[in-house]
Amino acid sequence: MTGTPLARGQGVALWRQIAAALESEIAGGGKGAGERLPTEAMLTARFAVNRHTVRRALEDLEARGLIRVEQGRGAFVAEDVVDYRLGPRTRFSEVIRRLNREPAGRVLRIAEVAAETQVAEALGLRRGRLVLRVDRLGLSNGRPVVLGQHHFPLPRCAAAAEALGLDGSITAALAACGVADYRRRSSRITARLPTPEEADLLQQSRSRPVLVAESLNVDPDGEPVDFTLAVYAAGRVQLVVEP
Repeated sequence: MTGTPLARGQGVALWRQIAAALESEIAGGGKGAGERLPTEAMLTARFAVNRHTVRRALEDLEARGLIRVEQGRGAFVAEDVVDYRLGPRTRFSEVIRRLNREPAGRVLRIAEVAAETQVAEALGLRRGRLVLRVDRLGLSNGRPVVLGQHHFPLPRCAAAAEALGLDGSITAALAACGVADYRRRSSRITARLPTPEEADLLQQSRSRPVLVAESLNVDPDGEPVDFTLAVYAAGRVQLVVEP
């Protein structure tokens, strides 16, 4: 569409009119979930305004959760929000499949690192003791939804590194270490703005908050086997805590 007229000089800001027009098109099915919006240049030409006015309209739509803006890629219609359930036996793949979506995991980093205070206390180790750190990106239907930073005690979980290189599954990695089952002992959920790296990996705006869940998983004997810092894209995920 080109040359869409705006009501000028009638007391309604031009950016609000542009936002309303785009919102109406999204609501009417003109743009489907995940579909890319026209570029800023195209919208500037369509509405005969400057880029600042178009950006203000897009910022409003993003703030209301109607679109998501990805650095360097443009603006996209927001997808449905996933109800991610946190229970005693939360498994990423199982949660996503129950939502009739396809799960996937991508291991970003595997390294032995010195445990910082928070990690050491959670795992019951001395500060500075080596732990296996695994950074993993969880995807739903190809879209990133969670960035997990897992910490496994060493030497007990040394075999997890090789297992993750083959499969990418945390459950399979712990099984390779002799942990056939594990459960969530505790979780603490907070919200904050993402780091630039987190925003890029989660493909979301740096101005949009993320949800952070600190979780401790233990084996059937109650021994800690995984302390995780999970960063969720709040625009795509809402956490549901189950007893």
